[in-house]
Parts: sequence; structure tokens; C-alpha cells
Amino acid sequence: MNVQLFIPCFVDQLYPDTAFNMIKVLEKAGCTVKYNTNQTCCGQPAFNAGFWGEAKDVCSKFINDFKGDDYIVSPSASCTGFVRNYYSKLFDNSSVHNDVKGLGKRIYEFSEFMVHVLQVQNVGAILPGKATYHDSCAGLRECKIKTEPRKLLANVKGLELTELNDVETCCGFGGTFAVKFEAISIAMGEQKVDNALATGADYLISTDLSCLMHLQGYINNKGYKLKTLHLADVLASGW
Repeated sequence: MNVQLFIPCFVDQLYPDTAFNMIKVLEKAGCTVKYNTNQTCCGQPAFNAGFWGEAKDVCSKFINDFKGDDYIVSPSASCTGFVRNYYSKLFDNSSVHNDVKGLGKRIYEFSEFMVHVLQVQNVGAILPGKATYHDSCAGLRECKIKTEPRKLLANVKGLELTELNDVETCCGFGGTFAVKFEAISIAMGEQKVDNALATGADYLISTDLSCLMHLQGYINNKGYKLKTLHLADVLASGW
């Protein structure tokens, strides 16, 4: 199966190892992974800030960069959810309306692609320790992801998964929300980390590095031993 890789801006700049780990897992699952080096941003930052005209220009480039019939897989529920749910608002009744509809059906977040398209739940990963999982707002509400990451984590040898309290509550990142409402953002992050620590977990895992970046910053500031990991990094461990 041919798969087009979409790597969001901040993953490309700050967490490239996660992107390579996702490729590693997809190839082990039998995929031929392609990466269009012309790709840039999906347009979400501009859209969320209210600059819809500028966002449309960026989104138009995304549509052109990902033409074709291949599945598109991304290590970000946030970006996936934006393309799937909001491109139609920007391009309603336009000449690319049908292209946008097709794009929304082809783009998948990593865990849902593994479980629903490839129908693979065990990749032979090994990671000894205790973990807990954070449902990102985008994963849960934009992509409707809940069981998929947990099914994959349940098959990681040596990993004990415990649910944290208020698991569906926002971690406080929210993009520019963390900048505009710093005190509230930090308090929400504190609550999420405290709930994770209460499980005795060594690892806090999610589908979204934006959440994990926010939480790891708080963890580092407090000097806790808890470590954040993207799902792809977990699945690429031990083999």
C-alpha cells in the first residue's frame, strides 16, 4: 500500500525522530511511504487566528501537494482533524470542492490508520514500564479517536497501561491559548500532570506532540521523572 506522509510544521522542526519512527512502523506494517518535500503547513494556525484569507492560500498549496488517491497519514490528530473538518468551510462551492471532499476521506491520524485501514494492532513493540494515556482534544473531538491508541498500546510487551482521572479534559495547550491565557494554561497542565503522576506512570503517551510539548515543559520545570512519548515512538521501541 502506498502512503503519503504529512509531517506538521512543529513535528518537522522539533520532533523529527517521531516522524522517522512513524515511517519505521508503517513500513513494518507493509506500507510504501512517500514524502513530498514541497509540503509545508496545513493552514491551521492562520485559520484559528482568524486569518482565513491567508489560511486559504496555505490550504490551497496543501491540496496541490497531496493530489492523487493515496492515503495520507500524519502523526497529529490536530492537523488531521483540521484538514478533515474545516477545509470544506474554506472551499465550499469552489472549484476544488470535490478535491477537498476526497482529501478529507484520504487523510488519517496514525493510530486510526493502523487500526482501521491496515487492521494492525501489534507491531512487536517492547517498552517495559507503566504508562498512562492522554486523549488530546483534537484526537477525541475532531477525529473521534478513543480506542485506537489504546488497542495499539495494549499490545506493547512489558507496558502496563493505567487510565488517569479526567482523561478527556484538555491539557491546557490549545495553540495560542497557552500564550494568551498563560496562567490558565499552566493550571490545566498542572492538573493533567498531577493526574498522570497519581497513576504511578513512567510515561505519559498521546497522539499529539503539541499537547506533550506543553506538558513536558511543565514536567521539566517541576523536575518530575515522568516522560512524555508520542504513540509512534512507543510503537517503534524494542525492535
